[in-house]
Amino acid sequence: MSHLIVCRAALLGVVALGLAACSQTDDPTPTDAPDLTVAAAFYPLQFIAERIGGDPVKVITLTPPGAEPHDLELSPSGVREVRDADIVLYISGFQPKVDDAIGATEANGFDVSDVIDLMGGDEGNVGTDPHFWLDPVLLTQYSEAVTEEFATLDPDNADLYLNNYDSLAEDLSELDSLYAEALTTCERDTILVSHEAFGYLSLRYGLTQVGLSGINPEAEPSPSRIREIRNLAESVGATTVFVETLVDPSVVEAFAYDAGLEVATLDPIGGLVEDGDDYLIIMNRNLNVLKAGLGCG
Repeated sequence: MSHLIVCRAALLGVVALGLAACSQTDDPTPTDAPDLTVAAAFYPLQFIAERIGGDPVKVITLTPPGAEPHDLELSPSGVREVRDADIVLYISGFQPKVDDAIGATEANGFDVSDVIDLMGGDEGNVGTDPHFWLDPVLLTQYSEAVTEEFATLDPDNADLYLNNYDSLAEDLSELDSLYAEALTTCERDTILVSHEAFGYLSLRYGLTQVGLSGINPEAEPSPSRIREIRNLAESVGATTVFVETLVDPSVVEAFAYDAGLEVATLDPIGGLVEDGDDYLIIMNRNLNVLKAGLGCG
């Protein structure tokens, strides 16, 4: 929080100077704060922008609800939205079309990897795992940086953004505490997943993630990988394999049937599927699914 404390003091000083200047001129400045337009590449970044921004901020989501963010193709109107935004929240390398649009339009991109040290992805540390938002502590760190960016771009609303951050940080801290407490009393600590989207969550809460496939959700596991995972499931006493939303579960369901495992849905929160859901609701639902699948007391 030290950066935000400094940021709060500095930005409030900027606002005070601006108000003093207005009082010395015959041309009044409109008191309504200008809208800040934010383009969020996909849902978790949208959630942060909306929680921090509140009413003064217009948030545009480049990945439609129910779409797999890995596969995003931007329409011409999507490219224009990138161009016209005051800031674009994205992860470089995760959605190449967003990277291309930012480069082509010279938009003000704010890259997650400039804030968060992202983990390596697939076997052999190839690629990057983008799913940092499944760790509430890292999401808080990112939210702090977004707050500073919003307050710099729109100093008239700096105090609002900082207060909204405080509320969001409290919610994420409570979520972190729920996970930490619940996942310390489990019979098992290995999660078998359809693809390795839960590395950050596993690292934070002492779990071991084992995926039938790596970071790419479209990759199908080889027969040797399936045999390996089946043997591992037997050795650790696994009862459940976790599939996810937005990806065809048929391969994993066939594996589960052959291995005598139950199937449960663990949502990587790449996009919203159900009306009324948000990040916090889904993360709490995920926790209940994990508790049941891992035999947590």
